[in-house]
Amino acid sequence: MAVSHRREVAGTLSAREVEVLRLLSGPLSLRDIGKELFISHDTVKSHVKAIYHKLGVSSRKEAVDLSRKLGLLP
Repeated sequence: MAVSHRREVAGTLSAREVEVLRLLSGPLSLRDIGKELFISHDTVKSHVKAIYHKLGVSSRKEAVDLSRKLGLLP
């Protein structure tokens, strides 16, 4: 997927997905991310799955690295 296309797709992330993505860049487990955001573990997993799909990645590290390249994360 070209970077410009990924940038467009990244723009379709919901506000909650961006929050989850921000927390994915840290040391928290998915369960702890859910506790931090007051949502269930299953909801976090659904958000992560949507994030990976929208960004065209298959791992937490790829999602965080790409998000930094696209300017979604510091």
